[in-house]
Amino acid sequence: MDIVAINGMLGYGYAFESLDNGIAAQPALLGVDAGSTDPGPYYLGSGSSLVRDEQVRRDLSYALRRARAAGIPLVIGSAGMGGGNPNLHAVREILLQEARAHGLHFKLATIPAEIDKSVVLDALASGGIAPMPDVGPLTAQAVQDSVRIVGQMGTEPLAHALAQGADVVLAGRACDTAIYAALPIARGYDPGLALHMAKIMECGAQCALPLAPNDCLLGSIRADHFLIRPLDPGRVVSPESVAAHTMYEQSNPLMLYEPEGDVDLSGAQFEQVDRQTVRVSGSRFIAAPHPTIKLEGARSLGFRAFTIAGVRDRTVIRNLPVIEQAVRAAVRRNLGADVPDADFSLGFRIYGRDAVLGELEPERERVPHEVGVLIEVVARTQGLASYVLSLARSSFLHCPFEGRKTTAGNLAFPFSPSDQAAGEVFEFSVYHLMRTADPLALFPIHMETV
Repeated sequence: MDIVAINGMLGYGYAFESLDNGIAAQPALLGVDAGSTDPGPYYLGSGSSLVRDEQVRRDLSYALRRARAAGIPLVIGSAGMGGGNPNLHAVREILLQEARAHGLHFKLATIPAEIDKSVVLDALASGGIAPMPDVGPLTAQAVQDSVRIVGQMGTEPLAHALAQGADVVLAGRACDTAIYAALPIARGYDPGLALHMAKIMECGAQCALPLAPNDCLLGSIRADHFLIRPLDPGRVVSPESVAAHTMYEQSNPLMLYEPEGDVDLSGAQFEQVDRQTVRVSGSRFIAAPHPTIKLEGARSLGFRAFTIAGVRDRTVIRNLPVIEQAVRAAVRRNLGADVPDADFSLGFRIYGRDAVLGELEPERERVPHEVGVLIEVVARTQGLASYVLSLARSSFLHCPFEGRKTTAGNLAFPFSPSDQAAGEVFEFSVYHLMRTADPLALFPIHMETV
């Protein structure tokens, strides 16, 4: 069975010629991932997408037309980035618009992934929820505070939608691997091989050289192995590049963890077949005794305002800790008792010193010649966030310190206006595993004729 990954993310672009090469191989399915938690909780909480509608339309329109002309099913997972109902509906609307524009007719399966809070609370009460690594226990309050909660569906809902005759499957939050492993597993192929192949395909041609999340990849599964081949003649794969992508985003290089179970990679073999093809074998599936799905929930923290400025004066840079402390004191004094500390947070990131690693930065005491200063405020309202930022920015700009010789500002602003209102801020409130006896019951399949 041959399967084509259109690219690593719907909207990232791909060469139409590469997809045409994939269609020529007469694959059983075209698949594409359309979401992730990589850009953070905002897109789940807000129901919006990191990828613009214009990008999605460009990628989706051509793939949809080519899939329908060839009679090949198209599966889209984690629609609209966060995979919640607003995300799913936004991609569905683009899909329907393109179908109308090009006179297409097909059976569409839409699979929402939002999980009702009552279901999560019941599972929590019965001891059926466990935290992901480095996450604390789930609380009922965190569930109630969530704007929405999604479950990351595995292969079963997608396979059932295809079995019901869906030409296009549009799914909410889904495991990246489920997009490509659902059909092979349903047709009897080894689950270990299917899930391993899907893991490599999830990012499009990212396993190829040159790296290309914005290009197509062909996966061909057989009884005891699978083959990986990029669909651009100018790209190649090697045993090293395919093995490296197997370990991409994995905490354990010898194990893949999926809702259906685990894949033991300790016996996996990677062999070069030809310039563009690598053969993989030896992946072993271990069925989970208790199937689980990952829950993702987001709650609002308030609203953000920020400003960015540059500093190229070692005396100022050396005194940044003093300035930050003085700014915090000035802001607190100017706000007065009417604005409690709980209503806002004020933060500083110094790029070029320690903005990425913070106190873990090994060169934190080195004084660089130039830094970028990000001042950020999160508050209960946008107005308060902008107000506090204005106080902090002006205090930072003119803050005195020992040895200061200039009366001019401490900061150089690249933009006018300098202050930006960034809107609502979210954090992950749920990032846990939930046991489920029936994954299909959590992800209802809605069939319609387009």
